[in-house]
Amino acid sequence: MSLAPSLPLLRSSLLSPPSNAKLYSSPRLARTHRQAVSYPRISAVELDQNTIVAISVGVASVAVGIGIPIFYESQIDNAAKRENTQPCFPCNGSGAQQCRFCTGTGSVTVVLGAGETEVSQCINCEGAGSLTCTTCQGSGIQPRYLDRREFKDDD
Repeated sequence: MSLAPSLPLLRSSLLSPPSNAKLYSSPRLARTHRQAVSYPRISAVELDQNTIVAISVGVASVAVGIGIPIFYESQIDNAAKRENTQPCFPCNGSGAQQCRFCTGTGSVTVVLGAGETEVSQCINCEGAGSLTCTTCQGSGIQPRYLDRREFKDDD
């Protein structure tokens, strides 16, 4: 009686001889008639559909993650090379906007009471009737999107 437990036989396509190899009953015949034996090659790992989809999504994500910043950078460079000639929309290219407080007259009429009125100079535009356009800063040219940001020092 053996004390060692019985182990199952290991079966693998890599361990078994190729199907076209001839087995000889005697070792003497096997030595004299050697044929070229082709051993099985290790093939690529079999991939299921989910693994292929995951790899494809990963590759596409990397490509998009690299491609989008490059695209935007090239568009910014091209826009910087083009001359900006589009007139400012709020001021129609004049660089000044009509004062909303005095409606462009430069003076404000105040009704006091008992039918009395007082006319005084507009304190918003100081009597000019117009203000510098806040969109184009008086240039009359519509600024590009990134040029519209104002950088203010908070100190």
